[in-house]
Amino acid sequence: MESLFKPLSAVEPSSLWSKGLLLLIFLVVTVIIYRLTNSWINKNFQTNKAQYQAKKRLRLASTLFFLLMAASLLSSELRTLSVFVGFASAGIAFALQEVIVSIAGWVAVLTGKFYAPGDRIQLGGIYGDVLDVGVLRTTLMECGQWVQGDQYNGRIVRVANSFIFKEPVFNYSSEFPFLWDEIAIPVKTNSDQVLARRIIQEMSQAVVGEYVSIAQKNWKALPVKYRIEAATLEPQIYMSFDANWVTYNLRYVVDYRKRRSTKDHLFSIILSRFNENAQAVQVGISSQEVIHTNPSPV
Repeated sequence: MESLFKPLSAVEPSSLWSKGLLLLIFLVVTVIIYRLTNSWINKNFQTNKAQYQAKKRLRLASTLFFLLMAASLLSSELRTLSVFVGFASAGIAFALQEVIVSIAGWVAVLTGKFYAPGDRIQLGGIYGDVLDVGVLRTTLMECGQWVQGDQYNGRIVRVANSFIFKEPVFNYSSEFPFLWDEIAIPVKTNSDQVLARRIIQEMSQAVVGEYVSIAQKNWKALPVKYRIEAATLEPQIYMSFDANWVTYNLRYVVDYRKRRSTKDHLFSIILSRFNENAQAVQVGISSQEVIHTNPSPV
């Protein structure tokens, strides 16, 4: 084993000092170039997405440049340790297997287009918007949990990239940034059902009709890439009833970022129109009928 380190001990101290000084100079030059380029990006790239992508590429290029220069400068010293590293590689690979899988996941995310910053995904049981894709972890702004609807709860979560090999990755926005959603509207059985259906149809067109044409353009690209059938993107109404009331289920396409606000708007505008036609249409509500009878004499 001593023979492995003899060449390293034989290196002149002055040579090590000079190489260390050159390495420090390379580091300073890399940092200066990085900061100047970063400032140029902030001034010349207008959108947040363009700035983010340019900065990620700059950070990667700067890191690779410094590592290559360091490897070139210290190549002779690194060569001395190659045999020792070869013996230790098996143990290192076992100890860092999670890290290695996460790095493989990072490569898969970049090349396989699983998701990108700005997408809304569910990864490793966490649901939220992608803020950053790092070498080891993906950073998410979490949605849901104690917050109702698809809205931020304020927690920033970092999920290991290895989860893309362990669990399904749900992407809500990458290729078809729309979701189908439904609301259920109860109407009393003795109401004018024709009028009730017409009101729901008209209000749905007024609120979500704008999404239909945009969704159709996005949907056209899917059959080219996947084997998928044509889907109905227009608002649809399905009726069912029981002993209490008639229920109209309204199915519609909506922007994945506006599910809760759209649902609120639909309920508000439909209820308002029902109230304008209160004599003909009433909302179904739970009620109990109590019948009191006089006791009969024994």
